[in-house]
Amino acid sequence: MKKIALTVLSVFTLIGAQAQWKPAGEKIKTAWADQINVNNVLPEYPRPIMVRAEWANLNGLWSYSVRPKGETIPSKFDGQILVPFALESSLSGVQKRISDNEELWYSRTFKIPANWKSDKILLHFGAVDWKSDIWVNNIKVGQHTGGYSSFSLDITAALTKGENTLVVKVWDPTSSGEQPRGKQANHPEGIFYTPVTGIWQTVWIEPVNEQYISGIKTTSDIDKSTLRIEMENGVALANAIVEVKLFDGAKLLNTAKSIGNQPIEIKIQNQKLWSPEQPFLYDMQITVTKNAKVVDKVRSYAAMRKISTHRDSKGHVRMQLNNKDYFQFGPLDQGWWPDGLYTAPTDEALLYDIKKTKDFGYNMIRKHVKVEPARWYTHCDREGIIVWQDMPSGGPSPQWQPGHYFNGNEMVRSTESEAMYRKELKEMIDQLYSYPSIGIWVPFNEAWGQFKTKEIADWIKQYDPSRLVNPASGGNHYFCGDLLDLHHYPGPNMFLRDPQRVNVLGEYGGIGLALKGHLWDTNKNWGYVKFNTSEEVTDEYIKYAEQLYTLIDNGFSAAVYTQTTDVEEEINGLITYDRKVIKMNEKKIREINQKICNSLNK
Repeated sequence: MKKIALTVLSVFTLIGAQAQWKPAGEKIKTAWADQINVNNVLPEYPRPIMVRAEWANLNGLWSYSVRPKGETIPSKFDGQILVPFALESSLSGVQKRISDNEELWYSRTFKIPANWKSDKILLHFGAVDWKSDIWVNNIKVGQHTGGYSSFSLDITAALTKGENTLVVKVWDPTSSGEQPRGKQANHPEGIFYTPVTGIWQTVWIEPVNEQYISGIKTTSDIDKSTLRIEMENGVALANAIVEVKLFDGAKLLNTAKSIGNQPIEIKIQNQKLWSPEQPFLYDMQITVTKNAKVVDKVRSYAAMRKISTHRDSKGHVRMQLNNKDYFQFGPLDQGWWPDGLYTAPTDEALLYDIKKTKDFGYNMIRKHVKVEPARWYTHCDREGIIVWQDMPSGGPSPQWQPGHYFNGNEMVRSTESEAMYRKELKEMIDQLYSYPSIGIWVPFNEAWGQFKTKEIADWIKQYDPSRLVNPASGGNHYFCGDLLDLHHYPGPNMFLRDPQRVNVLGEYGGIGLALKGHLWDTNKNWGYVKFNTSEEVTDEYIKYAEQLYTLIDNGFSAAVYTQTTDVEEEINGLITYDRKVIKMNEKKIREINQKICNSLNK
């Protein structure tokens, strides 16, 4: 497969760039920070669930400037920033905070490879937080709102021969606005963290023909042994033939065709099911032809798996995986990095947390109020981990009010705030729909911005009936969705029970251990409980795990331990924030975790 990468770097990134860039600030960093090459930043293909042969990466050193809000394109820039690391991060090389009354500007040049001259050129942004405006050669090519969703622009008409100039303007109010923002805060403290402004995922371009596939939606039905494939189309595929080939490794299993937008269903004989224990993925090749000429070809993958509920012989409603009772157990994973903030320094780093989660004996991750880059979800698909996907929280400030969890009073949000939430929720589901690892949608966390819960939960269930809906993890509880989710710190407790839904412990634990030399802030650090040695926190972890095990027979069907890593002032991770020290006895916690994960095996 031919891959064009880094052929479009501007001159300043090629001449002495490494000497011009270094991580900013004195905060702790991961070991991967030392591996960054500014001429080859996050070079991996950014969308592995839909791969084309040719593409070009625009990551690297760009010019940047911070200007008062409302100004036009700057004639001069302040310096260089390493894309795709946010302005506030160390790895950006800048580590600068920005006010609500300022905007962040980016600029770089690029060239289109000669063999793309007859193609459409799509410009892709993995994620930009929050509102972005984009120009190519001083021509406005698009605008986007949403800090977690990818977006693409057809920039063909704005391109010229030779060098092209790309300019991006970003405005992000963080916690002064009502947009989804997760745990970002203008005044970070405790469980809220440093803002993330601007480009924080890969920027890239790719050539396509006039007719092309913009997305793939796959839905498995293990009861019928069928896989349904639907094409999303940048331009309607009228009068075009779409052919899907399904492979088990190198072995071709089946082929099916349709015209244009018609969905394709493929029957699979002797289907292999996906699970954390055996994360089997089928490979797909999708070809679009018109007048006997190939106009698009992509590679993808899919899995056969089913997430559902079932009432067991004791009357408990259990979650099932592939029609078998299955206890889901994993850590709260916030996806923050001391050097890159929202952005992992390398793809190896991005994969590391998932691999360690598996090493610890878990089978699930709750991705907490953040949406990750596409590669993270593919890693979960390949490694075998079930994902509970939170919608990033937001809404009117303050987003968290102690004692507000169970009083039944939902937050009142403005019409604009509701529209922001619904738009970004739909975009999140659309973008992540085809990843088999995702098993549960979580629209709200602990009443943070929670509104119209039943309406939102019902809409998600109707929009994606293939997954379960956890309407409010630890939040105000209403009779809707598939789960009742309790939070209780530090130890497990079942203080509410719903006989009609799955009962889960969505957060517990938070056992803290501060390790000198691995702290974000040496003066401020906290856990729900704190100990002084690895042995003590391991013993406390096992004590809570044994308590949890006894509650499974009472009806708990899943649990989430807080948390994978330390994050800024929080020191209650299994691993330090810099990922350099595992704080518990890995062998012992794996043993107890596996006991819990296997508790419902028959």
